Amino acid sequence: MLNKFRSKTRKLIHVLIRKLISWLPRNQRFAVFRSFADCDPAPSKRLILKIAETKEELEACFSVLHDAYVDSGFMKPDPSGMRVTIYHALPTTTTLCAKYDGEVVGTISLVRESALGVPLQTIFDITPLRQKEGHIAEVSALAIHRKFRKTGGSILFPLMKFMYEYCTTFFDTRHLVIAVNPSHIEMYESLLFFRRLTANMVENYDFVNGAPAIGATVDLKEALDVFRKHYSSKPPHRNLYAYFTQVKMPNIQFPNRRFYTTNDPVLTPELLDHFFNVRTKTFENLSERKKALLHSIYDLPEYWAVLPALPDSADVIPIRRHQRFSVKCPGRIAIATPAGGTQEIVIEVIEVSRYGFQARARAPLPLNTWCDMTIQVGRADIAHFRALALRENENGFNGFYGFRLGEPDIIWQKFVSALYRSVTYNDLDAATRFLN
Repeated sequence: MLNKFRSKTRKLIHVLIRKLISWLPRNQRFAVFRSFADCDPAPSKRLILKIAETKEELEACFSVLHDAYVDSGFMKPDPSGMRVTIYHALPTTTTLCAKYDGEVVGTISLVRESALGVPLQTIFDITPLRQKEGHIAEVSALAIHRKFRKTGGSILFPLMKFMYEYCTTFFDTRHLVIAVNPSHIEMYESLLFFRRLTANMVENYDFVNGAPAIGATVDLKEALDVFRKHYSSKPPHRNLYAYFTQVKMPNIQFPNRRFYTTNDPVLTPELLDHFFNVRTKTFENLSERKKALLHSIYDLPEYWAVLPALPDSADVIPIRRHQRFSVKCPGRIAIATPAGGTQEIVIEVIEVSRYGFQARARAPLPLNTWCDMTIQVGRADIAHFRALALRENENGFNGFYGFRLGEPDIIWQKFVSALYRSVTYNDLDAATRFLN
C-alpha cells in the first residue's frame, strides 16, 4: 500500500512539474529541458550498438518498432508483429540497433534520400534543403523496448550518439529531417536544436496512422557551434557537445570498411523476400510506380525473383545503363597550364560506375581535356589514372562534373570490380581481400 501511494505521489509531482515548465517562456523552458539531459559517457559493457544486419536483429528491430507504435497509437497491430515499410527495403537505409545482454532494446532507421525520396516529403516541402550542400536523411522508426522506456536516456542517448557519428563519419549526411508528434517536438528543438520545416502542424500524417506531425531539420555541420555554446560548460553527464563529438564509446561497433563508400546495405535477396513478401505484403501493396522504382534500384539478376512483378502496362522508370555506387573519395586533378606548369585542383568523387564517375571540384575544370587523377579510394588504396571531364552542373549545382575514364590503373579496376561483385557491405568487405 505504501509503495502504491509513493508511486502515485511521484506521478502527480511529475505532472505538476511538467505543467509548471509549460508555462515558462520558450527560451527558459528549453533551458530547463537541457538541464534534464543525462547522458552516461561510459555505459555498461552489456550495451552494444551496431548496424542491424541479421534476420534475427532486423526482426527484433521491426518488432520493437511495432510495439512502440501500437502503444502510441501510431499504427494498428499487424499480424506479423512487425512494422516494416518500403523504406526499410532500400540499400540507402541503415537500421541501427541497441542490444542489451544480446537482446534488441532500441532501434532507429536512417533513410537517406533516394529515388523514393524520404517519407516526410509527402507532407513537408524539403526543397530548400535540397538546394543546400550535403545529403539529406530522415531519422525514422525510433523505438525503445517497453522495459527500458522509463530509464531516461540510458538507451536513447547512446542511440543518438551512434546516429550522429554514423551520419557524419560513414553515411555522408549533413541534413537530418524528422516528422514527430507535437508532444515530442520540443525535445528535439531544445536538446538537439532541430528547427521546424513549416510553421503549421500537419493534422493527419498517413505514415503514422493519421496522427498529427511536425517536421523539423538540423544541419549537423552548423549544429556544432550551437552545441558548444549551450553544453560545453556543463558537467560531463549533461554535456551533450562533448558526448557527441569527443567521447569515445567502445560500445559502438562501426562497419568495417576498406573503401570510402557511403552505404551499408544488408538486405540479401533472401532477407528481402522474408520481410517484404513472406512476413508482410509490403511489396504486394506498392503502387506500380514504386514497384518500377524498386526494380531500377535493385537492377541485379540476384534480386529479380523476389521483387514485385511489373505488369506489361506499367510505366517503366528509366534505368541507367550501368549501376552506380555512392562513395566519398578525396582526390586531386593535375592540369597543364598555358605557361607550361601544372595546376592542382582538389576534388571529391561522389559516385562511381564501371565506365566513369561524378565528382565535386573546388575550382572550375576545363571540359574535354585529359587530366591526371589521383583518387584515394580507401584507407590504404590510391588510384592514379587519366580522365576526361565531360559535363558540368549535371544536378543543378556548380562544381559537379561527370568524368569518363581513360585507362584506369589496377587499384581503380579492383575497386570498381569489388563494388560490382558485392550485394551487402559484408560482401564488399570479403571482396576486398583479393586486393592484397
